[in-house]
Amino acid sequence: MSDKKQFAIVMLVSALFVLWILYGSLEIVFINDELKEDPVLSKYPYNFRVIEKDGRVAVMGTLHSNQKTLAKALRIVFPELRDERDNSRALLQAEKDFARMQTYAQDLVLKNEAFDFVRWELDENWLRVQGVPFEMQGPDAAPPMSEADAN
Repeated sequence: MSDKKQFAIVMLVSALFVLWILYGSLEIVFINDELKEDPVLSKYPYNFRVIEKDGRVAVMGTLHSNQKTLAKALRIVFPELRDERDNSRALLQAEKDFARMQTYAQDLVLKNEAFDFVRWELDENWLRVQGVPFEMQGPDAAPPMSEADAN
């Protein structure tokens, strides 16, 4: 096989690989645009979004995890809740509203035939943008790993 043919085959395979990666990324961009433009979700102060696609699973961002309570995040989203106790009527209502919006966002994503399931993960990027230190995630959270620890 000539060098030109080998080069052409390598370039074709490379181009197909790049298209495959871009297609997956574009799919996420399109579904996130749908979520952002939805008349119900657009009124909510937290933007539900797909973070990544894992096969037929949409990995979506959420404001809580085992280490970070929803109440702490809702106090950031709704500053008027900052002085409310965890069991206050206003905070409990905000949690119910968040759950309703999360279910609504999940249903919108699952209408897309590319996804069969949704897996929720803590939206760490949102926390960083809000200036929330990761120490706020709770006493059980592992400390950030330093470069020295990684080696």
